[in-house]
Amino acid sequence: MLGEPDYTMNDLFAQLGLDSSDEAIDNFIENNKLAKEEALIDSNIWSDNQRMFLQEEWRKDAAWVEVIDELNVRLHPDA
Repeated sequence: MLGEPDYTMNDLFAQLGLDSSDEAIDNFIENNKLAKEEALIDSNIWSDNQRMFLQEEWRKDAAWVEVIDELNVRLHPDA
């Protein structure tokens, strides 16, 4: 989207209040794989505030949507 920032996975993890180092992100993803039928926002890995942020940004198709989609794909390796 023109004029909106390009957020990275590191930015997303920082926004969610999680360790945003590359190693921490890789560890988080490795330790929190989701089943194919489990929706990203329905997972119990998120706090209520994190879930609300993800859901709201996804629904608005906001600047965060691309990196949220990337996280969704990485958490669903068997999808």
